[in-house]
Amino acid sequence: MAGGRCPSDSLSPFSLVLLTSRQRRLPSCPLATITAKTPPSARPLQGLTDVEIGKRFVRALAKADGMDGAHCVHELWMRGEMPLNIERALEQLWAKAADSIPEWLPMRYVDWLPQLYEVAARFSASAKGRSHMYLVLLDYSDDRAEPYGVYVGMSKYKAAQRFDQHKAGIRAAGSVLKRGLEVLTGPVLHLQYIKRAEAARIEIELTEALGAAGFFVKGGH
Repeated sequence: MAGGRCPSDSLSPFSLVLLTSRQRRLPSCPLATITAKTPPSARPLQGLTDVEIGKRFVRALAKADGMDGAHCVHELWMRGEMPLNIERALEQLWAKAADSIPEWLPMRYVDWLPQLYEVAARFSASAKGRSHMYLVLLDYSDDRAEPYGVYVGMSKYKAAQRFDQHKAGIRAAGSVLKRGLEVLTGPVLHLQYIKRAEAARIEIELTEALGAAGFFVKGGH
């Protein structure tokens, strides 16, 4: 429109790729090696532009490639892509490739996920063991202006199994039993199979660090 603004002017490059993909064949985009062992914290697509990631995401959907699609969504999430776009991408990926989506990709949008990765990355363990750090997304939409909180825990069980125990009332924390939505696996993937003593220390220190960063935190004891 003359003198007006095109509706697409307000869209991100990622949104434009998703729109144009329905209208024409997309050109190829740069490849980045991703395997099942590539952690989200590695951000293998960090060197690509938003448009290139958008093209790659469209191809992941077409191939029902949940792993590649998850890394596309994750990279844009870490860059601060518009919430609506992340939510739509999650919806599309779960609809097309649910069986191959890695456990570290959340099922719902949380605006502070990049900051959660940043804080968790400050912690490390020096020795291997049998303990695992885990985080749980908590729902406080009925009680607080900020709808989400996070629970910090450690266990000899893997995160998904321990979450199921909480929800079943087995040695359950009240916050997880009543408000637990899903496990946030990605930020603490590097804190698996560690010594119990280190896990106990990290549990306390990570809880304190998240609280200092402005998170609403439960657990940590």
